[in-house]
Amino acid sequence: MTQPDAWKQSYWSWEVLYAVAYAATALLVAFDDGPHALKVVSEAAMAALALGYLAFGRRVVQGEAGGAAPIAASAAVFLFTGTAILADTTASFILFFASPLLFMLLELRPAVATTSVLVLLEPASAVLHNGWSSQLLTILLPMTAILIVFSVLAGKFTTDVLQQSKARAALIQELESSQAEVARLSREAGTAAERERLAREIHDTLAQGFTSIIALTQAMESELDTDLSIVRKHLALAGRTARENLAEARAMVAALAPSDLASGSLPDAVRRQADRLAEEAGLPVQCEVDDALPPLRTAVEVVLLRATQEALSNVRKHAAATDVRVRLSAADGAVRLLVADNGCGFAPDATGAGFGLRGMRSRVEQVGGTLAVRARPGGGTELELEMPA
Repeated sequence: MTQPDAWKQSYWSWEVLYAVAYAATALLVAFDDGPHALKVVSEAAMAALALGYLAFGRRVVQGEAGGAAPIAASAAVFLFTGTAILADTTASFILFFASPLLFMLLELRPAVATTSVLVLLEPASAVLHNGWSSQLLTILLPMTAILIVFSVLAGKFTTDVLQQSKARAALIQELESSQAEVARLSREAGTAAERERLAREIHDTLAQGFTSIIALTQAMESELDTDLSIVRKHLALAGRTARENLAEARAMVAALAPSDLASGSLPDAVRRQADRLAEEAGLPVQCEVDDALPPLRTAVEVVLLRATQEALSNVRKHAAATDVRVRLSAADGAVRLLVADNGCGFAPDATGAGFGLRGMRSRVEQVGGTLAVRARPGGGTELELEMPA
């Protein structure tokens, strides 16, 4: 919600000045010794000025009426103020009301010119009523010069305050718009990050599980007429993988840790991944896990488990390896994961790197770790992660 600017908040202080200036001047004119008819004219002009301000001028000054309204209001102020002063010289005190008002309604130069003319009407009124021999002129002429200088300086100050207030109000509005835009972009960035996270989660869990089920189904088809014991073994593995996929999906929906971690420790989860690869692919998998790992943040454990799953899935799908090694250890305040195979390898600099490796690198960097991939065509692959414990 936009807050009112400082000038509008303190605007009441100007209206106190207007009320005091009007009341004091009206009393002075009422008790003046001048002709009664002229005093009535002066009082009527000042009353019209005050009522016009209350009915219309306040809205114009506060910027609620645009177009030619400021010019019309300035003309009314000049007319009624000039009439009051010319009818009774004592009414010149109303300039304390009229001069600031003109500077609020007009630009600086027109306001200076208009105010100077009104101030000059004070000695003109004295001459009009008492002639050139009036003793008031010896006082009024120097005061007129002082009042003109004072009104110009005070008007300049008033104009600067108003312009600064308007500039600040515009800046605040711009900042609020910028904050709204930043909030919108943050929401969009958060949505994109969440989509990327879910994509990684699905790729690292459900997609790999479904791939395993498909591979087991194909193996069952080929063994169905020859070896029912192997078929039953593959069927049991497919059922277990499907149940694990279901558990992962439920955990993902509930925004919990991976189901493997929820039901056991990280070392146990890594061993289960290695045993699953050995069962499904019939590969010898050497798994060395340090049971004395230091306490790790959940985010670090999730990254290590997902990296293990992705690396072993790549071995099963792409490596054509005959030997696989998995090692999880801790030393020097860091935890390290190594997954190596003697398979066909690949070119790490290839532009067609898959989503899994990119997602793994992104996960590792988010928790302050590093990922190194050492591979060459025909020479096997080593994937090593290191993260602060």
